[in-house]
Amino acid sequence: MLLRRAGLVGIALYCLVPFSWMVVSSFRRTSDIYDKSPVPMPWSLENYAAVFADGMGFGRALGNSLLVASVTTLVTLLVGTMTAYALARLTFRGKNLVLALIIAVSMFPGALLIVPLLKLFTTIGWINTYQAMIVPSMSFALPLTVWNLTVFFRQLPLELEQAAMIDGCSAFAAFRRVLLPLAAPGVFTTAIIAFICTWNEFIIAVTMVNDQATQTATVRIAQFTGAAKFDTPFGTQMAAGVLVTIPLVLLVLFFQRRIVAGLTAGALK
Repeated sequence: MLLRRAGLVGIALYCLVPFSWMVVSSFRRTSDIYDKSPVPMPWSLENYAAVFADGMGFGRALGNSLLVASVTTLVTLLVGTMTAYALARLTFRGKNLVLALIIAVSMFPGALLIVPLLKLFTTIGWINTYQAMIVPSMSFALPLTVWNLTVFFRQLPLELEQAAMIDGCSAFAAFRRVLLPLAAPGVFTTAIIAFICTWNEFIIAVTMVNDQATQTATVRIAQFTGAAKFDTPFGTQMAAGVLVTIPLVLLVLFFQRRIVAGLTAGALK
């Protein structure tokens, strides 16, 4: 028990120390950014003011990140839920091959797809558009969604659908009224994971969009400059990193019970 608690404390420190240092650094003045004291002396909001200064475009970038992540998550859930249900319930030739191909797609490094995607989107005029970030992000979020929900739907007893059909429900009505409510923890957990992955995405966003009005927050942070063109404003980047991370932390803390339920719940209670 002691070793288990020590291990949990070690994992927590390993995860929290970098974030806590980012928070502390975000409250340091530019002249004190290399100070190694555990608490900023004095405290300053200089970096946060710089993040939202005129010309930085960080507020717009946050809105763009929210739009791209939300649309990607919603469309991914809509397509992934129905696909997972079909793979879990229907019997057809090549079903295992389809599942293998879905999981294989998720193994491709995103960097390998940048050049063909860039050529394709340039040809069809999608550069500097939201769909240039949403569609590729869906290609990475869908395999995870389909795989997770397929396993979850397989755990739900088939008798539940059969009973609903006996009561007069169609196959789709039984899926919508019976199975989806039971699968809500798994769907919710998958949505959170897909949202976080899309929110943190950088490679596709920085390649497909060079217009500041369409850039996401992760791209804007990387393009912050200091007093001179090639200066790296560490304090401003730390403050922006805190602002980008806080919504995810609050999201996980607020819905942690649903997330745990989605990861551990079975079909029956």
